[in-house]
Amino acid sequence: MNSYFIPSLSFFLFFFFFTFIKAATPSQPPSSCINGTLINKCSTQFQCGTLNGIGYPFWGNNRSSSCGKPELELKCDQNNVPQIQIMSNTYRVLSVPQNQSIRIARMDFWEDICPSSPNDTTLNLNYSISTTRIMSLFYDCPVSDITYPNLFTCVDIDRTTDAYFLNNSTSGNRRQNLEEDCKMKIQVPVLQMAFDRLLRGEIALWEVFREGFDVLYDAEESNCTLCKGSGGECGYDSGTGKSICFRSDYVANCSVGPRGTNTTGGKPVHSSSGGNVKVIVGIVASVAGTLVIAALGIIIFCRLKRKKMKNSENLEAFLKTHGALALRRYKYSDVRKMTDSFQDKLGQGGFGSVYKGKLLDGRMVAVKVLNETKGNGNEFINEVASISRTSHVNVVALLGFCVEGPKRALIYEYVPNGSLEKFIYVEKPLETHSHLGWKTLYKIAIGIAHGLEYLHRGCYIRILHFDIKPHNILLDEDFNPKISDFGLAKLCVGKESMVSMTGARGTAGYIAPEVVSRNFGGVSHKADVYSYGMMVLEMVGGRKNLNVRVTNLSEIYFPQWIYKRLNLKEDLGLYGVTTVEEEEIARKMILVGLWCIQMDPSDRPAMSKVIEMLEGNLQALQIPPKPFISSPAKEEGSSSTTSTS
Repeated sequence: MNSYFIPSLSFFLFFFFFTFIKAATPSQPPSSCINGTLINKCSTQFQCGTLNGIGYPFWGNNRSSSCGKPELELKCDQNNVPQIQIMSNTYRVLSVPQNQSIRIARMDFWEDICPSSPNDTTLNLNYSISTTRIMSLFYDCPVSDITYPNLFTCVDIDRTTDAYFLNNSTSGNRRQNLEEDCKMKIQVPVLQMAFDRLLRGEIALWEVFREGFDVLYDAEESNCTLCKGSGGECGYDSGTGKSICFRSDYVANCSVGPRGTNTTGGKPVHSSSGGNVKVIVGIVASVAGTLVIAALGIIIFCRLKRKKMKNSENLEAFLKTHGALALRRYKYSDVRKMTDSFQDKLGQGGFGSVYKGKLLDGRMVAVKVLNETKGNGNEFINEVASISRTSHVNVVALLGFCVEGPKRALIYEYVPNGSLEKFIYVEKPLETHSHLGWKTLYKIAIGIAHGLEYLHRGCYIRILHFDIKPHNILLDEDFNPKISDFGLAKLCVGKESMVSMTGARGTAGYIAPEVVSRNFGGVSHKADVYSYGMMVLEMVGGRKNLNVRVTNLSEIYFPQWIYKRLNLKEDLGLYGVTTVEEEEIARKMILVGLWCIQMDPSDRPAMSKVIEMLEGNLQALQIPPKPFISSPAKEEGSSSTTSTS
């Protein structure tokens, strides 16, 4: 909420209290009737967002239509954005300097350089020739194999088209080709300075539109200066179409009688003083209290609104900065259409719900709709910034996204068998599936390791997932694993090996010790290795690693129990192990899992080494040191995903 709002609110409450008391006491004659009222209205200046102190010839909001020219009405939308309607287009008002010009930007181009219905800019005001130029834009052009200069792409749910803007160096032949091939040509004013920066490659096209352009207006400055100097306020006379000066000493159609009376048409009208003062004070106090409560509610609402706006602006800024990531942007109406109005819900996560959908080309997709009330947009940025950089058989593919105000959605490839979590816990087997089998579990473990190794080894940017767990591993029709849900991911740039974090992130039971306490070392890709090891041990045990429901107390913490049996060369007693080959697979997975969950990050293998261990000979693997200090005291039950960084 703007800083001027609270003092204005206090003034309003005082004014209401004063007016109410005034009405209950002997009335005083007004100094004027018509013009006095207009002076009060026209002395109030227009305020909205960062725009304030705007007077004649503008009007709108709390300024009467008599206080400005008809074509210069200003409005303040629900997001506290000042706007002006000029003929067929709505413009965002960027500034109103004192040189009788106004800087505006088209709202449709502010949101998207490919608006749904682009049209010419028609104005009944003059451009500022010294600062503004006209940019020609061609839309709905056929997609070409040749990358011509000044090309940008427009993407809709069912098609992609090319678009172009012209500059002074565009040849006549090229211009003629565009005239013939493209279905739409429009003209948009832009600042000459911004256009020059675009041609030098300093800013993007969308930034040019947001710089706006200048138009001129006539403020009849000399007349209004004289008016204000005489104690009046400048207004607009619709009869003459010129400015008029409202002053309190001009009294029309009313006169002032003796103290205590008003006269209209020469007849005195006596005012009454009656009423009970206590009743009046009680009523005033009640109304004032109600107004204060209402005002506080408005303040809270506006602050929440501003926070949402800030988050949306951050998201848009991120998307513009990372426009080269080549992801398809969908409208929210497209998302609703592809999911058949969110009919088929696949699951629920910490940041939103996932629905089954279908693109126009027949491809099945999974649409993750993020909660509007959770987070500040960081989970969306994390997903787009990280997964959009990937292309690997063991990492789920992000096909597109949607951002419209607070509404956010991510469109992924559809992975039909769902999460690994549904298949590995023997206590809750699927009705139509038995245990996956040790060969399949082994293939899944190796596939996940390859996916993580790919994320960690990036040439310039490495991706740390920070939430590896069975729920975030998806299985395709052949049970090939795909790592998903990058909402807590962090990017490690260049040669950095450690990442900075202000708090723990991940899911209880899979979080590495150093993520919780820096006493165990710095946070790096080894945190994902720890989570991977805990997950592999759950795949082996067919249960949660921490399970307080077991009958034997020694089995509460599975890693400790299996480490003891392995060390003592006892029978592993694992579900479904019936052959020598399955026994070897189980032991190999156990040893790798125990190496991965070592307390000291430096003792854990990198994912490239994990792959080597899994695919190598069992006899080459040594039993690792005891990977824990003692059994965890925390009971099972906390599986929520947390992030404070």
